[in-house]
Amino acid sequence: MEFLFIATAHFLALLSPGPDFFLIMQAALRLPLRYGIAICVGITAANGTYLLLAVLGLQVIKDISWLVLSLQYLGAAYLLCIGVLLLQAPRRPVSDQDSVYFLGAQHIGRQFLVGFMSGILNPKNMIFYLSLFTVMVSEQTPLITRFFYAIWMVSIVLIWDSAVVAVIGRECVKNWLGRGVFYVEKLSGAVLTTFGLTLFFT
Repeated sequence: MEFLFIATAHFLALLSPGPDFFLIMQAALRLPLRYGIAICVGITAANGTYLLLAVLGLQVIKDISWLVLSLQYLGAAYLLCIGVLLLQAPRRPVSDQDSVYFLGAQHIGRQFLVGFMSGILNPKNMIFYLSLFTVMVSEQTPLITRFFYAIWMVSIVLIWDSAVVAVIGRECVKNWLGRGVFYVEKLSGAVLTTFGLTLFFT
């Protein structure tokens, strides 16, 4: 029953579009599949980092105000930077994959870093996972079971995000979006900028 509650809470949180979704969406539209997957792996690695802290019982770090505040401002700056890059991106056809523009770089490591930084600099990820293990996981739950919970959630993050990339990255979807991809990028930029400003002033 404990696992069911945790899995449900986690999946419902995953369904709510956040900064990660808009990063994944712009990558899926502009880049070959492997680069979108690299962003997903980076996001998953960041989630896994916070889950490891939660499993090891380090929930106390969410009460370290300076750490949470530092993450909040760094995360806000990062989202603002990504948002502005998208807002400034020139109009290009969706088939144009030649770009020196940072988010459009066809480099596995760079796209992994884009995803990882998005996940690790989001203080809401840290608070969510640490609070989840504090509230929903019993103190009597064995360590091996806690690791199972963490592995399950990491796997679901990777599967869900990769599925989003695979669907949006299909040629028929790209063709359907066509000239509208420019406006999708602007929408993503506006949303990420809003997330950044909200995080900064919260």
